[in-house]
Amino acid sequence: MTLGSRCEGPKRIGITDLMTQPSNMHSPPAEPTANPPARRGALGEFVYGFLPWIVIVVVVRSFFFEPFNIPSGSMIPTLQVGDYIVVSKYSYGYSRYSLPFSPDLFHGRIFGSLPHRGDVAVFRFTKDTSVDYIKRIVGLPGDHIQVREGLLYVNGTLVPRTSLGRYAARDERGITLAGNLYREALPGSAGRGPVLHDILKLTDEGMQNDTPDYVVPQGSFFAMGDDRDDSADSRFQGDDPDDLGFVPIDNLVGQAQFVFFSVDSTHPWWQVWYWPVEIRWSRLLHGVR
Repeated sequence: MTLGSRCEGPKRIGITDLMTQPSNMHSPPAEPTANPPARRGALGEFVYGFLPWIVIVVVVRSFFFEPFNIPSGSMIPTLQVGDYIVVSKYSYGYSRYSLPFSPDLFHGRIFGSLPHRGDVAVFRFTKDTSVDYIKRIVGLPGDHIQVREGLLYVNGTLVPRTSLGRYAARDERGITLAGNLYREALPGSAGRGPVLHDILKLTDEGMQNDTPDYVVPQGSFFAMGDDRDDSADSRFQGDDPDDLGFVPIDNLVGQAQFVFFSVDSTHPWWQVWYWPVEIRWSRLLHGVR
């Protein structure tokens, strides 16, 4: 209270006073409340959160890199059963087989380029294009490929090889493959030097070691496994369901680059205490040549 002012008691308000009070004594009407945004359902939240990652994975696997595992021993010693490899999809351009589920959207290859002799490539099997194969490319269009007494000839010239001694490895059936290890010098292509790589020879007998002189047709390549006596490859040209024959270049998926993981599954998966010793640590990030 300020000095000199007049003090009055509380004012009594009657019914008449209430009726004659100015309208500003009433509270202003509340502003209308905006409706809250509708919440996504659980499925919507899941799709919204993971869809970008799914798109990224599909793009990377289709156009850049894709992982594959090695289920058989046809590429021993270069690749072992239980290896997991990274394949570059851009190395030879793109075909329908570069995309998930291989949709029949176009024919041929986009940004296509020929592979090189010595490349380890993933491609679709000629008898069933839903199946992926991996072999070494030894012949290009126009090349003459022949095996005589277990020795490989390219365009009539013997492919030189050097003995590295005895070698043994297990295949997908658990059978030990014991034979001679050689380092082969496959002639390069497109001005490249020889491609040095290892092969396994078990025998010099059998039809796979004495073949006709195959001439690779245009638009195709000739593929062989590095396990020369345990590989269903282009040396087999018949009507048997396992015969590969010449492989159309359009069937190419990509080039093998390196091993990112490898496991020797000699024990049941549930025996977890063996997991650390079954990992082939020396093969991790091992380049494929």
